Amino acid sequence: SSNVWTADLLTKVMAYFHAQEVMFTLSSLQMSIKSYLKNLLYQPRQLLSELQQLDQQQFQTAMKYLFNSKKEHLEMGNIVLDWGKTKERIFQTPGVNRTLFLVTLDKCFLALSALDCVDILSQVLRVSAVNYLQPDVVRSLPNLLLEDAFRNLSSLFKDLYDRTSASTQRALYGWMKQILQESYNMSEFNESTSWVSAESLWILGRYMVHLPLEEILKISLNEIRLFISYDNATKQLDMVYDITPGLAQALLERINSSGFDMRNTSTIYRQGCFAFSFMEVLGLLVCFYDDLEQMDAAVARALLHQMIKCNQLRGFQAEVHELKSRLLNIAMQNQTLNETLGSLSDAVVGLTSSQLESLSPEAVHNAVATLNQVTGWAKSQVMILSSKYLSYEKVLSFYNVSQMGALVTGIGTRSLHSMNPRELAQIIRGTTSQYMSDLSPAQQQGILRKIAASGDFSSSVKDIQGAFFKEVSLSGLWKQTGFDSSMLKEKELRSSQALYLYELLSKENYPFDLLSTGQLVKGVTCQLFESMDTDIFLDNFKFFEMNLHLLSPYQVKQNKKKRKYFMYINILPNIQIRNSEYLEYVTGPLCAPFLERLGKTGMDLLNPSHHKRDAVLQKVQECLNSSIADEYDVDLLGNLICHLPPAFLRGRMSLKAMAAALQQFKLCQQLSHEQTTEIKYQLLQLYGSSNNWTAETTLDVGPFIALLSKEELNVLAEKFPDTILQIAKAIGPVSSAEELLSAVFESVSNGTGSLRLSLSRADCLRTRAPSSNEIIKLGEANVFWSVQELECMDPGTFDKNVELLGAVSGFNSSQLTALKEKAKQV
Repeated sequence: SSNVWTADLLTKVMAYFHAQEVMFTLSSLQMSIKSYLKNLLYQPRQLLSELQQLDQQQFQTAMKYLFNSKKEHLEMGNIVLDWGKTKERIFQTPGVNRTLFLVTLDKCFLALSALDCVDILSQVLRVSAVNYLQPDVVRSLPNLLLEDAFRNLSSLFKDLYDRTSASTQRALYGWMKQILQESYNMSEFNESTSWVSAESLWILGRYMVHLPLEEILKISLNEIRLFISYDNATKQLDMVYDITPGLAQALLERINSSGFDMRNTSTIYRQGCFAFSFMEVLGLLVCFYDDLEQMDAAVARALLHQMIKCNQLRGFQAEVHELKSRLLNIAMQNQTLNETLGSLSDAVVGLTSSQLESLSPEAVHNAVATLNQVTGWAKSQVMILSSKYLSYEKVLSFYNVSQMGALVTGIGTRSLHSMNPRELAQIIRGTTSQYMSDLSPAQQQGILRKIAASGDFSSSVKDIQGAFFKEVSLSGLWKQTGFDSSMLKEKELRSSQALYLYELLSKENYPFDLLSTGQLVKGVTCQLFESMDTDIFLDNFKFFEMNLHLLSPYQVKQNKKKRKYFMYINILPNIQIRNSEYLEYVTGPLCAPFLERLGKTGMDLLNPSHHKRDAVLQKVQECLNSSIADEYDVDLLGNLICHLPPAFLRGRMSLKAMAAALQQFKLCQQLSHEQTTEIKYQLLQLYGSSNNWTAETTLDVGPFIALLSKEELNVLAEKFPDTILQIAKAIGPVSSAEELLSAVFESVSNGTGSLRLSLSRADCLRTRAPSSNEIIKLGEANVFWSVQELECMDPGTFDKNVELLGAVSGFNSSQLTALKEKAKQV
């Protein structure tokens, strides 16, 4: 209500109850209100219904208290509610965020200002998984918004781009396009002009990648020129990670036609008081620049410098690699590799081992400022470059090592152990410390033992961060003094380290200070759990809950006293799992809290026996009334959905629920063959025949396309080759997706045009040889090369791609033998 609660009003309420012969005290009324609010949190459908029934004034008041009120307590006369904790629970309870989002779309734009509603949507979406922002919901977004509200809402959707599905991204683009087109002066519109202006490109942001190719080619050259002049145009173009070569080249063509000479590397572009080479403002478009005819070496080097960002693209790395290789050849015209090394940017990653071996130590030393910033090095390349650099420096010092950046991982263990211990200690503390976790255990031990032998270990161990700290021995910790809990927040611990440190620090620290570090929960023994005061345990339970993956099954198991408390306050369903007799008490209002906690925690972490697992899953099905009716049930289930039996998935899950569940299924670690069969059935029910899928649908289905037949996969691979490649790259070993990887192999092989016949051997004259482009694209699908094809591979191709081939897990012994012989040959 919008009325102010007063003691007089509360007296009238109590009098009303008594007149109705309902005996209420202030205390029981307060408990009833709290119980009502708590129950609403576990009944998001009812909450949606109640919020929808509010009149305009009541809705405004509800939104004010939910999103704009800073009050920690809500006072209704003499009744005081802890509003701060209630709001925290509201935004943490499954389904409630969905309800707030849906009711905001339904009522807010009628009751509040558009700007206020956009702000509310922003708050709800930013704290959610965004999985309820589905295409059908996008279609209900308001399309009559004032300019400021539209800009703010568009900005929100741009921020959430990576957290939404491909189909939702396409739907949001359609919504933005509709509003932008309506604002365009249609009287000037004809088939040869585009509605896309410089301003609309800026508003679209990353959604500009959904513009049709023909629309880009019609954009006015004046608008293109104006867009490029915007202060944030470069930032926007730096973030179009999913742009395709065709769209990028179309934009480059329009930019070039608008009057900019993209080959001019001099300062031709001014922005405020800053001046740039024009290539600097092209963002990720440079990754597809293809006008290399008559390009000089300076322009090639400028392009390579800008292309260091191209590894952020979602796909097309083979095309980028090929372009870098061509630019590399141009950049080195009339110069040696030693002379150009420092100006080749991250294209140096494409140099073969033999090319790196040919470098002089002086050239590596002079180029180290560039080399140390490059990512994507293979281990062999790092070892060669480190050896070259150190052979020039002669003596290994803190300064020399600090110049190496990522190349530090190529320093041999003996070299590290030979360093001055004080300088090693400086390395641990300095900027190079970020690479310490990437060192091998032998390298890490070499550093630690040298420092320990010097007697300076005590002052150094506190500065060791991350996984590197796991290599510190217990004897080293035992000698350490002056530890406090704040030092452990950036360190990873072994269980034995955590056990020792928890016991040591618990003498002078409260459990809160220790457990809040996260890693120290590993050090809480079962005896400590049992002896811990219940109030202390409950006050610190959130730290156990947040770090449950760090606990052993023995730690997770609690004593009977704590089980009793858990049962009453619904903190952890592990009690019901480990004691199946408790399950019979989980009915009615206890179901939702039980499912919520179990869904958040996960069956994998709780590790029940097979018999108890079946009993728990049976209780889950009972709590769901034997069906997954809608997206609210999916919200409640969380990762429990990964463990539902196949029979329950078929016929018991609505299509509406399946649309919401798809993202959750993708996160499941170990789905059985029977479960995936049912998921495939549900997907085909939801999306129809795969022959009619769009590129967005295919991306959303993601790894589950591996469930399709070879014929179905071939159709998708022919229609959306780049999409299928993108999915296959992330899908894992061949054993889990043999049909998919086979389809990818055929698609790539058939799409490369004429056969590349090897001329290196007489018996290879009629054998196709793998190319670098194919090897990069195929990834794990390289397992489908025949032994003969691998044997006929060009030595230069093998040398360039040996690391990629070495990462393929599915080669059989005959293929590996062929590759080993090829390595000897090279």
